[in-house]
Amino acid sequence: MSNENDILWSPSKSFSKNSNLSDYIHWLGREKSLNFKDYSSLWEWSTREIDSFWVSIIEYFDVIYDGAIAQVRKGTEMPGIQWFEGLRLSYAEHIFRSRNDSHPSIIFQGENGKRDEWSWKRLESESAKLADHLRELGISKGDAVVGFLPTIPEASVSFLATNSIGAVWSSTSPDFGVQSVIDRFKQIKPKVLICTDGYWYGGKEFDKADLIRNLLDGLPSVQHVVQIPYLSESPPGEKEFIDYRDIVRKPERKLTFERVPFDHPIWVLYSSGTTGLPKALTHSHGGILLEHLKYLSFHNNVKPGDRCFWYTTTGWMMWNYIQASWLCGGTVLLYDGSPAYPDINVLWEFAADTKMTHFGTSAGFITANMKASTHPGSEFDLEALISVGSTGSPLPPEGFEWLYKEVKSDLWVASISGGSDVCSAFVGGNPLWPVRRGEIQCRALGCKLESFDESGKPMVGQVGEMVISEPMPSMPVYFWNDDNFKRYRESYFEMYPGIWRHGDWTEITESQGVIIYGRSDSTLNRGGVRIGTSEIYRAIEPMDKVRDSLIICIETGDGNFYMPLFVQMKEKGELSDELKKEINLLIRSAYSPRHVPDEIIEVPAIPYTISGKKVETPVKKILLGKTTSDTLNRDALRNPESLDFYINFAKEKLND
Repeated sequence: MSNENDILWSPSKSFSKNSNLSDYIHWLGREKSLNFKDYSSLWEWSTREIDSFWVSIIEYFDVIYDGAIAQVRKGTEMPGIQWFEGLRLSYAEHIFRSRNDSHPSIIFQGENGKRDEWSWKRLESESAKLADHLRELGISKGDAVVGFLPTIPEASVSFLATNSIGAVWSSTSPDFGVQSVIDRFKQIKPKVLICTDGYWYGGKEFDKADLIRNLLDGLPSVQHVVQIPYLSESPPGEKEFIDYRDIVRKPERKLTFERVPFDHPIWVLYSSGTTGLPKALTHSHGGILLEHLKYLSFHNNVKPGDRCFWYTTTGWMMWNYIQASWLCGGTVLLYDGSPAYPDINVLWEFAADTKMTHFGTSAGFITANMKASTHPGSEFDLEALISVGSTGSPLPPEGFEWLYKEVKSDLWVASISGGSDVCSAFVGGNPLWPVRRGEIQCRALGCKLESFDESGKPMVGQVGEMVISEPMPSMPVYFWNDDNFKRYRESYFEMYPGIWRHGDWTEITESQGVIIYGRSDSTLNRGGVRIGTSEIYRAIEPMDKVRDSLIICIETGDGNFYMPLFVQMKEKGELSDELKKEINLLIRSAYSPRHVPDEIIEVPAIPYTISGKKVETPVKKILLGKTTSDTLNRDALRNPESLDFYINFAKEKLND
């Protein structure tokens, strides 16, 4: 239960008054005669009067469209609802209506030391030329264009050009393995591949020439390859590849926009793909446009001229998300490379040098800074910094405290949670409310997120299944190649028909904040007591000698449970009996005796997906004796070799 002592920051009157959210509330009163006394009443209206809310978003943001709003929704039960049938619009058109000469469109920095500032004129020019070239190649509305690209400005150009002609975009980062990329892209049969010759990471060059050739062998639908020189200034290695530089040297073209139906695919994102083929999540132009206008404006409070950053790769939905800052007139900051090379201060230095206003990162990066005892607030000039966003995994209360102590005392910490499923956040920042220790501030407007008990009833102040009980236009229109929504229903609607079950344990607090406890499919459950894995990790994270950890709980078949805790030590062999006792004591005192592990085992590494999530459920299946071919796609992992330990452990200890 939260109390006043948990409040770490409160918005000043001027901050709240001048927020985009306050302006929207005043607009509703002025234009719609809807008067809301606080955010809670506004949220209730937005999730009750769904049609009126989303129409108000179109009107407030003056969305450009052809057609007329005759019916907001066609259909009543998720999935398969059609939104704003008859409207035609363009996402890219709304980005370029923000173009101006007063601030840059992009500020880019690469690990190799390259720094580049792009004007809006350059962004528009290169997007127009690439769009025109795609048309010359025969690409048109509905065709798929894919990017195998680092987080460079040309990746953004590639998306904008693709989007402007009504084609469908999809991307992965070049650290993905060949099969992992093929598993994703082959599903959507792309006609054009845009790639670089390689990338930098951790102080090393990674040449991708051979990988690209292997990639093309597995993607027979690709008819053309556009290559962007990045490691080298030499021409493309293959003669038939098109040199991006030749495209942008062409005479100026006018950037035009193909307006497409509201539910026309804008891009395809993917599930992590740790089990089976990755699900190809297909989002709509209109749904993503409305969601991004709403979220970036109201919950991130992005204003014209703000400098917005999220550390990401093109293989994570946060790359798509942060570019939506352009919709609000912001400048997009891009960083390509390791967040810890040459040291963990590199992104704080980037923030200071660029006068960054919004810094987006992961909970893992924040806890890594805590362990490294960094002091960015005293070592760098972060005067321009307004907010820090965190996602990827739950940010522990200590992470909140560290940000206020070591980064900036007057800081809006906007922890968020969402996913590729909606390419946005269900819960996140609120410029009208205080920040409480360990809590996400609020449920987002238009998102009826609830915590369900085992009988499917909503709860407050208790941990339950996270569900979205009313539709949102940014939910996938479908999964690519998914007849009759079969995989779609299996993924979200099996437990509660017609209600989206997200797969997280969550709590709606008495102050209307939100706490995420981790994945419900990897929940620790002993003796009827449930606890999220994130809480175990939180107890262990402050320990200097422990680099990382993974906890699994399995039923042994006799009504009992086996719960091992796997730990990766900073120095191999440091896991002593004394340290094991200390770990057990920490967990016991923080939670309950039921959640003290049965065994603590040192491991060489903790497995992660390419997008940076711990691989809990597949490891659980391995311990249950299932083969890795049934449980896991190794190409979806950042460190697939890490699984060997768990396979051998299961054979020797559990499945003899």
